[in-house]
Amino acid sequence: MTEDLINKKDIYFPSSLGTNDNFITLLNRATQILCDWFSNAEKYGPLTFDENFKCLMPDEYGNSTEDLFSEIQSLLNNSFNPVHPGSLAHLDPPPLIFSILGDLIAAGLNNNLLAYELSPSVTLLEESLCKWFAKKIGFNDSSGGIAASGGTLSNLNALIAARHNAGLGSDPNSVLLVSEDAHSSFIKCTRIMGLDDSNLVKIKTDNKGCMDIDNLKNSIDQCSINNKKIFVIVATLGTTVRGAIDPIKDISDICKERNIWLHIDGSIGGIFGVTSIPIEGLNNINQANSITINPQKIIGITKTSSLLLVSNMRTLENTFSTGLPYISSKENIINRGELGIQGSRPAEVIKLWLGLRSLGLKGLDDILNSSINRKDFFIKNINKNKFEIYSGPLHIISFLPKGLNTKDTDFWTQTKVNELMKNNFMISRPKFKGKYYLRVVMGNYNTNESHIEELLKILHA
Repeated sequence: MTEDLINKKDIYFPSSLGTNDNFITLLNRATQILCDWFSNAEKYGPLTFDENFKCLMPDEYGNSTEDLFSEIQSLLNNSFNPVHPGSLAHLDPPPLIFSILGDLIAAGLNNNLLAYELSPSVTLLEESLCKWFAKKIGFNDSSGGIAASGGTLSNLNALIAARHNAGLGSDPNSVLLVSEDAHSSFIKCTRIMGLDDSNLVKIKTDNKGCMDIDNLKNSIDQCSINNKKIFVIVATLGTTVRGAIDPIKDISDICKERNIWLHIDGSIGGIFGVTSIPIEGLNNINQANSITINPQKIIGITKTSSLLLVSNMRTLENTFSTGLPYISSKENIINRGELGIQGSRPAEVIKLWLGLRSLGLKGLDDILNSSINRKDFFIKNINKNKFEIYSGPLHIISFLPKGLNTKDTDFWTQTKVNELMKNNFMISRPKFKGKYYLRVVMGNYNTNESHIEELLKILHA
């Protein structure tokens, strides 16, 4: 280590001796800047961006503290602000305070979920929390799960495990079946797995956006005729555009009858399965072999927070275990890097753990119920003589004026999005089956009925 670095190591790294006073000062200052940004959200709107924002790269010598904090401030000022009540575009709610603190602790620990010896307490925490989730949704004692950085990775882990379990790891005739309204990431997953578009069979949906069971049965029969080998059927628990839930019981019965792995993409709606909130179509999720749940999408766990839960942990071990020859292993402890695609992982589960511990089950119910109540209030008060409404049991609503042709949806939705943004409402504009729609996601805990009334007033104008 050079003499210059020895002199500066207390600036660069936390000290193993002393009080870390400089670090505490920096943390306090950063916290103040962040909290000021939250506090001024309504003043500046959900999305501000200066075209002159500069992304500065490292100089030859490190920048001063004042320069760095100035750049932090500029970064915040040019970011999407999820705490603004008008932030209703996507599945990105305000962050829970204790989840933010969990992010700080996880970063400070810098433990690695690759192996037990690199993260002893966090390994046990992730194992226990996944087990808790699995039991809450009705899985048995052999169940568990693994966290991943986002729903796409959780779904990919499930698909790879399903294909391995079916003994079709390198078979070019292996196929997966998904709803035509399933998340677009399944196209990406298919490509990653070395398959092409013909290996992804899309099942038609009914007028409620749910997988059509008759079409599913016909597609399964056609796969058999064409010598296509089905390794998984994916049911969606909350589609992206309208929050629809596929008929899980019917799909489960078919999977059991034909010995096909059932995976549920519950990235949006799976968290409701942990509660007693009555959601139509949520029954029988415990009949699945695997389910993805993304707490980041509604209850405010800071990104990223995604879980893959499986009915039998052996399936993940058998699929992903390599032995990790360079890591010391403890008897009866499974290294978490042996249970999924990711090796090195941060201690993200701390954010979920602290967030849930701070809420309790009552607080969790409160957040989820409030999202449904906002959805219901919006639908109750929108002019149904003017708008076509597309919504399922969850907290997502898409809509369009009645009688608008496909071509005109582009202009109308873009015009409305721009008008709403000027009034500090940020909603999304998905393209779905050839048409553009407007979509609101009612997962923002800071949005109240007066905000929704103001939003509807602009839409009705």
